[in-house]
Amino acid sequence: MFQFNFSGEFVAFFVFSVLIISGAVLMVSFAKVVHMVVSLAAVFIGIASMFILLDAEFLAFVQVLIYAGAVSILMIFGIMMTKHQESGEERPRTAHETLTAIGALALFGILFYAIRQSDFPEPAPAAGQAADNTMAIGQALFTGYVVPFELVSVLLTVAFIGAIVLAKKEAD
Repeated sequence: MFQFNFSGEFVAFFVFSVLIISGAVLMVSFAKVVHMVVSLAAVFIGIASMFILLDAEFLAFVQVLIYAGAVSILMIFGIMMTKHQESGEERPRTAHETLTAIGALALFGILFYAIRQSDFPEPAPAAGQAADNTMAIGQALFTGYVVPFELVSVLLTVAFIGAIVLAKKEAD
């Protein structure tokens, strides 16, 4: 019933799953905002790793570049520019949180059992070699969509500069 093939892909999937879940739990558990952003970046890296396991290397690259890089840096930049008071005190754990954890573990057990009992159809074997998705996306992006791509980059740059100017006015 519960037979596992302990291949490298299975171990990598398990490790990345633990990284994603623990990062998400730490994200909502930390009291300091900077620690939350670092946990969120760990989740983004774990999701990019899952994309690599799914042979979606372009999505993995975009995940790391945009989310783990740009969004995390932008969030830390915004945190550093705002005035906030950190208490740094961890709140005590309550019975409600314990019941929530027990409920989450029960849901995990039910889902695990249901997935293991299901009969999933075998995927059809791939015919020929897999196409290079990244090259096709890059060629389409830099041939037919150059102008919209550059306009979006200019728009994002203007929005970023506007945010800096607004934050600077509030600081003065």
